[in-house]
Amino acid sequence: MKTIDPKDFRVKEGKNVDLKKWPTHVDPFYSSEKEYKKMLADHVAQLSSLQQKHYAHNRYALLLIFQAMDAAGKDGVIRHIMSGINPQGCQVYSFKHPTAAELDHDFLWRTSICLPARGMIGVFNRSYYEEVLIVRVHKEILRSQSVPDGALNDDTIWSHRYESILDLEKHLHRNGTRIIKFFLHISKDEQRKRFLQRIDDPDKTWKFNEADLKERAFWKDYMKAYEHCINATSTRQAPWYIVPGDDKENARLIASQIVLTTLRALDPEFPETTPERVVELQAFRKLLLKKDV
Repeated sequence: MKTIDPKDFRVKEGKNVDLKKWPTHVDPFYSSEKEYKKMLADHVAQLSSLQQKHYAHNRYALLLIFQAMDAAGKDGVIRHIMSGINPQGCQVYSFKHPTAAELDHDFLWRTSICLPARGMIGVFNRSYYEEVLIVRVHKEILRSQSVPDGALNDDTIWSHRYESILDLEKHLHRNGTRIIKFFLHISKDEQRKRFLQRIDDPDKTWKFNEADLKERAFWKDYMKAYEHCINATSTRQAPWYIVPGDDKENARLIASQIVLTTLRALDPEFPETTPERVVELQAFRKLLLKKDV
């Protein structure tokens, strides 16, 4: 069984990312389907145990952000990683086309109101990063956002948005929210294969629509937008991890190990019981042992 080192996938602050040089496939960390299931089950069990302590400790929040091209497997990674987590301590939000009310606010508003509280694990399936990805590729979207004319300068709007994102993430980190950002990196050929699978599988046809096919024409533009975004916003406090996504099982193991390592570093523990509390609990115990209570 090979060891997964999160540092192998972490984008160091200041590193110039060229996605063509980052693999979409690496040697599997499992040797068989049986070993994969065993490894994933072990990760999930450890996460479940840590999450209970994290919830009880109530000092930090953990925010997991997932970004990717269509069919990269975000839903599957989220579903498998969080499968053993107590729903009471986890929130998952999927951000799609903004509503009219959301468009009348700044670009960070709709995600900010969904941020996890202390003790919680929050998952963003897409996020505020869409505002420097799809909006950068399809600049006509900006016209629907009622952005002031002075803010539409193409030379500054993206750097200003990166600055706003960095300020937000610094603020969250200072106040106890730890952020992990995942880019599930798949090849264009692998996406084509998965689209064909969706078309051919009656249980998956609902996942495919014509817009998915049209977006493939902008593949290079998206890769460039992701490079700009990751280069500008991967920091020590809120790093990006580029996870090879062509092998779904491998991607789940890598992502779950990264979450495990981050959560373990928070060193969550159940609150200690004070001597005064022990005396109080023993008094309650005596009361409960009385048959007339």
